Amino acid sequence: MPALRGLYAITEERLTAAGTSDQVFFDAIRAALQGGARLLQYRDKSDDAGKRLHQALTMRQLCSAFDALLIINDDVELALHCHAHGVHLGRDDDDIASAREALGASAIIGASCYNRFDLAEQAKAAGADYVAFGAFFPSPTKPDAAVAGIELLQRARAELALPVCAIGGIHAGNAAPLLDAGADMLAVISAVFGQRDIEHSASQLARLFR
Repeated sequence: MPALRGLYAITEERLTAAGTSDQVFFDAIRAALQGGARLLQYRDKSDDAGKRLHQALTMRQLCSAFDALLIINDDVELALHCHAHGVHLGRDDDDIASAREALGASAIIGASCYNRFDLAEQAKAAGADYVAFGAFFPSPTKPDAAVAGIELLQRARAELALPVCAIGGIHAGNAAPLLDAGADMLAVISAVFGQRDIEHSASQLARLFR
């Protein structure tokens, strides 16, 4: 399995909103990859299946060009159809066993565990390839998200033997303690795709892993 480490950029909803051109979307994706994103998560909650498949397929091509991983949020069927590297599941999404059966043994399956270590233990037992905790800081994307403590990362590093992703209000100025505590990936939305210079913003975060 590819190394699950580095900047994990998640698409922002404004990039996939109605009226936003594909060119704007793909330029943003390319900039994040050029800046050093190692994983990209496609997150689009719209019901436009054709648009979502088209964008996911193009993202898959862009990720291949930059040797990055494409993860689909909350849609096992889309992940299958666009040949994504894997899927990320939340508490209310498909279960890990069903996703594994559909996508195969080589697929990457991540699980949101919020601020609960017991969910991470359950996800590992079910066959998840990585777990995500957060929000560690106030998040403009999810202002009502549960608050996660840095001790979750320390405990996960000591007990889980599984790659760990940190998410929630992360930017280049506050990320270092999360890496020191054991985070393998930093999942970022606004601090990359919400910035004027996406490539530069991504590179600032990617440099933290060198």
